[in-house]
Amino acid sequence: MKKSLLSALFSLIFLFQITAEAGQSWYAFQDGMKLADGGEKHLIIDFYADWCHWCKVMDKETFSDPEVEKQLFKNFIPIKLNAESSSETITFKGQQLTPRQLTSVFQVTGFPSLAFLTPDMEVITVIPGYIKKDMFMNILEYMERECYKSQTSFDEFLEKGCDNRKSK
Repeated sequence: MKKSLLSALFSLIFLFQITAEAGQSWYAFQDGMKLADGGEKHLIIDFYADWCHWCKVMDKETFSDPEVEKQLFKNFIPIKLNAESSSETITFKGQQLTPRQLTSVFQVTGFPSLAFLTPDMEVITVIPGYIKKDMFMNILEYMERECYKSQTSFDEFLEKGCDNRKSK
């Protein structure tokens, strides 16, 4: 009995280590939307394509960085969306769309592209292209501090910061 209990305990520890090393998973679109409903976190939608080289580089070098993961999952609801999929239907603001149609609604023309949304599902901006870790951390801080509300440009934020600390 002790042997099987000890074996089960080691299995659980091993499984936990694998999960911890693999990092957190981004949410599927509908799961992220449900989680966001009535919440206070901003959303980030990563529009990607399976064939996209820079999407894979961003996954590996930016999104998988432990500092980025910590900030992302603490302050945002990160959602991944295969922008070319037409096989499923998703709901956004009461509309039934395919991911490909939603990609058009967001006016995404290249991959990767990141859409930043308020907790009320209003689009703040869509940023196309690969983003390195350090710049992405700055973008996350800009969004989390809601500097866009005070009309502080991102360049001004990088130079001087912003005083628009959202109240919690």
